[in-house]
Formats: sequence, structure tokens, C-alpha cells
Amino acid sequence: MGISTSHFSPYKCRESLYFKVHEEVERSLRARIRSFSRSPSLRIQAPQPSTLKLIFPKALTVPIFTGGKIVDEESNQLRVLLVDTRGNQTVLFPSPFKVDIVVLDGDFPLDGRNWSNEEFDRYIVKERTGKRPLLAGELVVTVRDGVGLIENIEFTDNSSWIRSRKFRIGAKVAGGSCQGVQIREAVTEAFVVKDHRGELYKKHHPPTLGDEVWRLEKIGKDGVFHKRLASEGVHTVQDFLKMWVVDHAKLRTILGPAMSEKMWNVTVKHAKTCVMGNKHYVFRGPDYKVLLTPICQLVNAEINGSIYTTHNLSDINRAYLENLVRKAYANWCSLEEIEGISDEIGLLTQGDHPNHQQPMVGSSQYKVYMTDRLIEGYIQNEMQANREISPIYFNTSSENGVRQNMFPSNSDDDLTSPKSFITWG
Repeated sequence: MGISTSHFSPYKCRESLYFKVHEEVERSLRARIRSFSRSPSLRIQAPQPSTLKLIFPKALTVPIFTGGKIVDEESNQLRVLLVDTRGNQTVLFPSPFKVDIVVLDGDFPLDGRNWSNEEFDRYIVKERTGKRPLLAGELVVTVRDGVGLIENIEFTDNSSWIRSRKFRIGAKVAGGSCQGVQIREAVTEAFVVKDHRGELYKKHHPPTLGDEVWRLEKIGKDGVFHKRLASEGVHTVQDFLKMWVVDHAKLRTILGPAMSEKMWNVTVKHAKTCVMGNKHYVFRGPDYKVLLTPICQLVNAEINGSIYTTHNLSDINRAYLENLVRKAYANWCSLEEIEGISDEIGLLTQGDHPNHQQPMVGSSQYKVYMTDRLIEGYIQNEMQANREISPIYFNTSSENGVRQNMFPSNSDDDLTSPKSFITWG
């Protein structure tokens, strides 16, 4: 009897073996996956954001001009710090690393979120075609012990040509530094960069005595008023105030009707905010010595060996005193300059104890009295008609170091003639 071979096909044997192996592999993989899920140490962890970041600890001084050194709000060189966001503590990195200083568009979204390196790089601003590099100076900084000092950087172009019209400064870890460590970039607040020529013409608030007179409001550089003042020897704010004190009518005439009363008031008000400093000037003669402020304001006088303070000048002939002040003004370059507190000032101010109403200066027929704010413009005398008080600029000092400058004036709003204001010495 013949035996059928159909039940022993080799193809069916191989197929059966394949399915058995496949089932075993799947069973093994499932078991391995279950093992991974039960063992946390074997799970694949998603990358966590870094807690390290660079920061600029202080804001920048603004406005910023092209060609001007960029400093912080305290006028110190910029610094970049490496800190830990979990406590904003400075981090002492194991070794120094390099940081690139770049310019960013003012539209960079500084909203407290974490940005990617790619997003940061997309906002980096390069120079315009044909222009110098936008930021000049030391643009690669070494961060050592968590601190990097940024010295002598400046913009070469203004920010008016980009859509936001503002820039930011950024700091990013240089390529090749801190490999394997993620450190977030530092970004400043947005700011405008102006052309340097704008700074050349800007007004100073407050002005200084040595500022050129066109730094005052309503007096343009090389303009009509500037040229008129220069032709009369008024070149600085100090010159302007000295003439305003001694002969304000002449000063007003020099500027002429082209300067309206409103403009004149603005200019004088600005000039009066000037920082006076601590210098005094001594005008000497055979029998007198007069102490003046930097703008020809009378402080005290020594006449014929007697010392007169601003509170016991009532016995001095008014015309004589005014003449001394005008002579001092005319011979200003020959006056002796005293800086700071000196024996000279101490000698001439001894016994000066102000109160709220003391005779300041006058003749035997009329006197001028000091009030809290000003000297009255007219004082009626029983035997004599009213006389307008000359606008000589007097000074009183309080025990607290307040210098009160006394001017006659008809009203608080009238700035066309000298009146009292207070400066702290």
C-alpha cells in the first residue's frame, strides 16, 4: 500500500515554525515594554528647560546716541550676569566662557516666556547695506565667576530704519562655549537710538554755568538770538545770568522784539535752574572787599574794615554799594575766585543769622525788607515818593544751607526782571 506524502509538506512545516517564532518575539517585546513601564529609571525623559540664564542687572542710560558709549543707569559700564532662575542667584560656572553681544529688533517678544535659540537668532539685526557694523566695540565678553564686563560698545547707526524704530541689546553664549549646557540669553528693554548730531543741539536740563548760551530754551545754535548775545560778549549761561542780574533791561534789549515775552520767560526760567556750584568771587579795592556768587550776586561786603552781612547793610549808601557790584561785573576777569569753603567766606559771613524780615539795603530815607519769597518792588516813605528798587541780585543764607536769591518783582509770574528763588548749597 502506498503512503501519501501530502501530510508531510515541507512548506507547511516552515510556515508553522515562522508563526511560532513570531508569536514568541511579540510575547517577549510585550513583556519588555511592561518591564520598562514598571521601572521609572528606564523610562525616556523629556528634556527639561534650563534654569540658567544671562541677565543685564541694570537698565541702560537713555537716550542713546550714535557714537556715544553705552552705559547703565548709574553711568557705569554694562555687566552681564549668569544666574539661576530658581533664586536669581549668581552662578559660579566651573570655567570662564564667552558671550556674544548682539543687537535685537525692539519687537523681540520679551514677555517672560522661554524662547528657543532659533527664535532669538531670528530677531538679531544686522547693519544696513553699505553701512558699518551696527554695534562697534568689544562684542565678545568673557564671563568669569558669573560676571562679564562689557566695555566701550557704541551704535554706529540710528534705529529709525526698522519697523519698530527701536533696538534691544542681547547677550548669548558664543558657539563652542558651555557645550552640553543650556543657558538662556539676556535681553534689555527696547530703546531708541538717535543720531549724534541730535545730541549736539540738545538743551541741558539743568544747564551748567559753563554751558554755551544756546543750550538755553528758545536760543538756537547759530541762530539770531545766539549771534546777538555773542556780539555783546554773552557766550555762556553764566554770562547770561550775570547780565540778567546786573542789567536785565540791557539783556532784554539785546534779544529784541523778535523774542516774545513768552519766549523770554521760558528762557529766563530755564536759566534760573542752573547749578551754581560752590565757587565765590572776591572784588577788592583800597577800602572794600565784596563777596559775590558766580552770577554777580552780592553775598557780603567788608567796607573800611567793617564787615556787613546781607542783614546789616542798611547803613551802607545804596548808590555806593550798587556801584561796587557794577564795577565787579565790569572787571569780572580780574576777580579772585574762591572754590569751596574758605577762610575768606567764613570771615565775611560771620554773624550772619537770618530771620524772616530784616532790613537788606537802603538809605536813611527808605529801606528794603526781605520777605519769604521776594523783595517788594516799592517801599513808601513818609517823606519821599516811591522809588523803584534797582534789580541788584542779593543773597541770603540760612542755617540749613539754603541760598535765597532776592529779586524785586511786580508779580510771581513776571520773569522779565530778577526776583527771589532758592538754590540749595
